Amino acid sequence: MDVIFGRNKREQLEPLRARVTGRIPPWLQGTLLRNGPGMHTVGDSRYNHWFDGLALLHSFTIRDGEVYYRSKYLRSDSYNANMEANRIVVSEFGTMAYPDPCKNIFSKAFSYLSHTIPDFTDNCLINIMRCGEDFYATTETNYMRRIDPQTLETLEKVDYRKYVAINLATAHPHYDGAGNVLNMGTSIVDKGRTKYVIFKIPAAVPEAKRKGKSPLKHTEVFCSIPSRSLLSPSYYHSFGVTENYVVFLEQPFRLDILKMATAYMRGVSWASCMAFHREDKTHIHIIDQRTRKPVHTRLYTDAMVVFHHVNAYEEGGCVVFDVIAYADSSLYDLFYLANLNQDFEENCRLTSVPTLRRFAVPLHVDENAEVGSNLIKVSSTTATALKEGDGQVYCQPELLFEGLELPRINYTHNGKPYRYVFAAGVQWSPIPTKILKYDILTKSSLTWGEESCWPAEPLFVPTPGARDEDDGVILSAIVSTDPQKLPFLLILDARSFSELARASVAVEMPLDLHGLFIPDVDQAASQTQQARASGCQGPHRPDGAGGLGLPQRDARD
Repeated sequence: MDVIFGRNKREQLEPLRARVTGRIPPWLQGTLLRNGPGMHTVGDSRYNHWFDGLALLHSFTIRDGEVYYRSKYLRSDSYNANMEANRIVVSEFGTMAYPDPCKNIFSKAFSYLSHTIPDFTDNCLINIMRCGEDFYATTETNYMRRIDPQTLETLEKVDYRKYVAINLATAHPHYDGAGNVLNMGTSIVDKGRTKYVIFKIPAAVPEAKRKGKSPLKHTEVFCSIPSRSLLSPSYYHSFGVTENYVVFLEQPFRLDILKMATAYMRGVSWASCMAFHREDKTHIHIIDQRTRKPVHTRLYTDAMVVFHHVNAYEEGGCVVFDVIAYADSSLYDLFYLANLNQDFEENCRLTSVPTLRRFAVPLHVDENAEVGSNLIKVSSTTATALKEGDGQVYCQPELLFEGLELPRINYTHNGKPYRYVFAAGVQWSPIPTKILKYDILTKSSLTWGEESCWPAEPLFVPTPGARDEDDGVILSAIVSTDPQKLPFLLILDARSFSELARASVAVEMPLDLHGLFIPDVDQAASQTQQARASGCQGPHRPDGAGGLGLPQRDARD
């Protein structure tokens, strides 16, 4: 486990040409940009949790059948402060740090006052977001860092709070066909209220208002949802969208604000202030994008923890949405570095298994419907929504598949009916050992796997002009526990799941979390035309993306 989780990874600052076996489709031109933790010790200090590690960006640039790799640590303020002190001095979610270890109790108490609502880290290690023509490394705090996707250089620090009143934000935004960004965050005890804020960032600034301004300056609040608890808001990692609605799950995995306010003083991490309340409900909020208000129906399901929404769409007067759900919050606990040891396999077996669950929720409730009746009339799912006597609706999901995580789809089907889920197969362990294609229609699956290989999140890239949902390729960065096997970029045919090519590199590649593919300009234009012709949403606004990350012809090892 130490090879994958505990060992700091070295940077590969200059483009390194990979050894390609197989044949890369000639249309596949662009850069796969990835993000995740890469450094877990600084000097003699060590992070407590794998998700706390310092962000390491890495990329695979594909051009004319060749692949070039590079990696670089995000030069965040957190990174720079830690490097200067040669120890961890900036707190992460699972690791509380103190800038001066010699502080006495009085100076420590003074510092505590500034940590009541903490100034969180800018160690943006989770995902990559596109906003207009800019790219940002993101995490779940109020900060993100603009980056150069070609050189992986770290640019300016951006504080969401300058544009919208939030303390936390998701690292999984949604994009429409024009590239506008829809995201959400939590505003903690702002003017006596704690609320969930959905906000929209335009892809471009109107010419009359441009004057060099970033689209972020035109961020607008789309909708606010009051938290059911002033001092214990729900944790959430993502949300869902359809053509007309937003899906938000207020789950009983909650952050205790009072405990967080005293965490620094007590010498405990912010993660210790989170708790799963299995006796509570998961409340389902459906927000109408046209009115920008939640629908009135009170919807709920059993207690669960959801990190990743897969997709959502509208059918027959209801919203259908698919999520990867856990029975509790044990997954987060497993990734404390103390648990990533020789007892890892046994610890894994104590973790709840991720399950693909399909929910169907009614948009309107027939007042004449009998109590106990199922309000879902569509035949495409066995999910139910039962009317209760107090006006609430209890939603019970259809269980589609067990043992998958890090789901991706063909994003041109985002918010619309779809058929395929591409994910990491995890089975009894949360560590991916396979790549999975699940067919929702036939309930069948295809897999790719290889001995000692751990794949990252699989990302789907459509063939230019594709008509079929699975016409394209799957890209995944593969690391290995076998020291004799180099890490590599895997390219699969998304339809058959047969291997097309792999690009091996002699580097210390990290096990990453999320990222995106930036197509070269010709492919980007083709994908844009395809998305507009079908009325679908696209993964990002590809205009002007040509050449990003592409090294010069002579940049070789």
